[in-house]
Amino acid sequence: MPATSRPRRIGMIVPSSNTCLEPQTYRILGGRTDVTVHFTRIPVTRIALDDSSDRQFDPAVMHAAAQLLATADVDVIAWNGTSGSWLGSAHDQELADGITGATGIPATTSTLAYLEAFRTFGTERIGLFTPYTEDVNRQVIASYEREGIKTVDHRALGLSDNESFARVTDDEMRPGSLELAAAAPDALVYLCTNLYGANITAEIEEGTGVPVLDSVAVTLWHALKLASAPLLEPRWGRLLA
Repeated sequence: MPATSRPRRIGMIVPSSNTCLEPQTYRILGGRTDVTVHFTRIPVTRIALDDSSDRQFDPAVMHAAAQLLATADVDVIAWNGTSGSWLGSAHDQELADGITGATGIPATTSTLAYLEAFRTFGTERIGLFTPYTEDVNRQVIASYEREGIKTVDHRALGLSDNESFARVTDDEMRPGSLELAAAAPDALVYLCTNLYGANITAEIEEGTGVPVLDSVAVTLWHALKLASAPLLEPRWGRLLA
């Protein structure tokens, strides 16, 4: 007979060329047995401000992926990508509502998770670090401004090939991170679920005193909240513990 109880199950929709978020999510969870994470992919290879890039985030494709996850009886579904940060929060709220309407399962996205974190922690001023191009950063900053979030400074690594984001090293992230932290924002945001920002979160927090919100950790944090599961260890971001 199947067991009548089981771990909480989190379903995640993943950009196809992302090689970070799956291993990083399980690294963050460590040896926990109270929750499992289950993934499905949609085609995403490039991040830019044009129609061909935007079409990768078609809600119909997301809904089909969510319906596959629903067959695994997951407790929450997350679009684990940050496209809503430049497409706008209304895009992602409509997406989450559509997923819930189609599956009956609570849903979130990386962008909605960040906005919930900002509200929860009273975050109003951020330092923004991304692997993206400058114009994408500018659109993210404008989108956040509409949500009442001021970006005091930002760094963009100038990349657009999504697969390449996961090859950014800790050493490449440290200088910009320290420069952003020097502006004393409420939080330093590593925006991209294919960026290994969580690797240096504890180091940056300890060295600067500035809280860090990494996309992989923040999305997992919100999914855990929605699944009524315990949250994260402080080393992945002291605010998320």
